[in-house]
Amino acid sequence: MINKKVDNVDEALHGVSNNMTFMFGGFGLSGIAENSIAKLVELGVNGLTCISNNAGVDDFGLGLLLHQKQIKKMISSYVGENDEFERQMLSGELDVELIPQGTLAERCRAAQAGFPAIYTPAGFGTEVAEGKETREFNGKMYVLEYAFKADFAFVKAWKGDAAGNLIFKGTARNFNPNMCGAATITVAEVEELVPVGTLDPNQIHIPGIFVQRIFQGAKYEKRIEQRTVRQRN
Repeated sequence: MINKKVDNVDEALHGVSNNMTFMFGGFGLSGIAENSIAKLVELGVNGLTCISNNAGVDDFGLGLLLHQKQIKKMISSYVGENDEFERQMLSGELDVELIPQGTLAERCRAAQAGFPAIYTPAGFGTEVAEGKETREFNGKMYVLEYAFKADFAFVKAWKGDAAGNLIFKGTARNFNPNMCGAATITVAEVEELVPVGTLDPNQIHIPGIFVQRIFQGAKYEKRIEQRTVRQRN
């Protein structure tokens, strides 16, 4: 069995460079690759195209890359929690492609499965479909959307083993599984890295064949994007 384990985030990110396309798992601040993002900020790579459901918040997640002007294009579904993102988009500093959330997920999954494209009903008759091929199936119109092409995918899981098998926890499962294997190199950071054979095969969400590098991350902040509490009586 191939050993996918690397010792640290430095080894995990070997080969990243300017002008690459990266995928980032996560939804809001849940299940984001905190260690990988922090290292990308430190490396200072720029001209990046980032595929992610959202862009983090101003001082966390992909917001850190935005503040350093390292991202040239964002391909996302929801970006409403990041003031810096809004500022760069409205000023023309940042190229933005907004797409339906389900389409984002399926374009990732198509890349993972090796399909070149999908047909989706989402967006037909709107600006989303402008300039794209459309086709009718069983009396309903669909839009052709191409699978993503990315150099690296950065995902975060709860547990993993040296073979790259992954288990996600709760809502951190989100976009992470679809992005595994959807790029040339998938880097998985985990809270707990265990020996091969430790994980129950019936509990594994992503098999190691979709992962090229895995490492145990350092401390995770696990921030709550919007905390809502009940008022005291």
